[in-house]
Amino acid sequence: MTTVRTRFAPSPTGYLHVGGARTALFAWAYARRFGGTFILRIEDTDLERSTPEAVQAILDGMKWLGLDHDEGPFYQMQRMDRYREVIAQMLEQGTAYHCYASPEEVEAMRERQRAAGDKPRYDGTWRPEPGKTLPAIPADRKPVVRFKNPLDGEVSWDDAVKGTITIANREMDDLVIARPDGTPTYNFCVVVDDWDMKITHVIRGDDHVNNTPRQINILKALGGTLPIYGHLPMILGSDGEKLSKRHGAVSVMDYPAQGYLPEAMLNYLARLGWSHGDEEIFTMAQFCAWFDLDHLTKSPAQFNHEKLGWVNNHYIKQTDNARLAELALPVLLREGAQLEGAPALDTVLALMKDRANTINELADAAMLFYRQPNPEPALLTQHLTDAVRPALQQFAEGCKTVAWSKEALAALLKETLAAHQLKMPQLAMPMRLLLTGQLQTPSVDVVLTLFGRDTVLQRLTKVF
Repeated sequence: MTTVRTRFAPSPTGYLHVGGARTALFAWAYARRFGGTFILRIEDTDLERSTPEAVQAILDGMKWLGLDHDEGPFYQMQRMDRYREVIAQMLEQGTAYHCYASPEEVEAMRERQRAAGDKPRYDGTWRPEPGKTLPAIPADRKPVVRFKNPLDGEVSWDDAVKGTITIANREMDDLVIARPDGTPTYNFCVVVDDWDMKITHVIRGDDHVNNTPRQINILKALGGTLPIYGHLPMILGSDGEKLSKRHGAVSVMDYPAQGYLPEAMLNYLARLGWSHGDEEIFTMAQFCAWFDLDHLTKSPAQFNHEKLGWVNNHYIKQTDNARLAELALPVLLREGAQLEGAPALDTVLALMKDRANTINELADAAMLFYRQPNPEPALLTQHLTDAVRPALQQFAEGCKTVAWSKEALAALLKETLAAHQLKMPQLAMPMRLLLTGQLQTPSVDVVLTLFGRDTVLQRLTKVF
């Protein structure tokens, strides 16, 4: 059996976007499923748009997600000698040729074809054929190199996602594979890379479908073995339009900043266009064991931030509190958290994490333990009534000697309520306001326990 070799080959012209991350995940998982090799390749031949910062953004995104590559990263700009070598061989073998048509001449051809109602294309003026006389070579004009695409027949492949796709060769003109300065073009470099790296499965977005027949013909001309192609439908926003910045974050590295866990992101991305029965939550080990190309969907997937939040909440609840504290601490510090003398952060997060969809939400909820309370005067007037003040004073007195445990404090609360014939909300609401500055908190006995005796006495007695 042939060893599976997959690749993720982004262009470093921006961040690693959500669609690219899903492509990388599927290619990575397929290699892991079959004990194969996952290769990272940076397609950086677009010199005007490729930047070192974009390369780093891709590497950072892959690292955050934990999508480890076995080979690479390989950079196309470091493989120029190899591309030129292959082009020279093709020129010698007659599968490629020099074309001296200027860009203006090519555009004029297309204009004539459009005017005639034909598909605009290069008309083969410089394509050598038996018995054909080529035009005189223009002085001082450097040629492009074009691939000699077959004129007849068709290209057909069984796409692992879309099924059989067939394109007539007459629909394609002779592709430029090297520019006048000798630099090779994208479609050519991809073919040589896949050939040299022995890629067995090309899993990529369906925006590449139109490139595939050209790449197949070039690979056949080189005598290479065709990989299996699988083209993933795009990811749409909730409104059914192509996912973009207006739908929120589309860069993978925006998500850690917003408080999402990488394991949640991976789990969510895995379900965008693939399924295993009704399974929604699973580990990456399970995903790799289950993943195949047969269960990839043909229709576009919709990115739903609410669903991602639900998945993230699941993983937050499962995450070790010490790790949560490490992730939440920078957020708390940015919000001005006062940590000295405050409850231990991991203990607070354990109390709050069930309801948080992101680390940022969790940190916001935890802030009530790490800031000075500043209750609204109107709320304090509403809840701290003359009927409640004596009970609050008695409770504070009891706090000086009570054993500081949740159970003992709960008993003291009940005793105080009974003595003053009050219901729990009548005492708990003003107590929450004085301790935290807000009415919504976890159970008041838990809040008391976490704050500690000194803080509770200081905050409760300042109104007497």
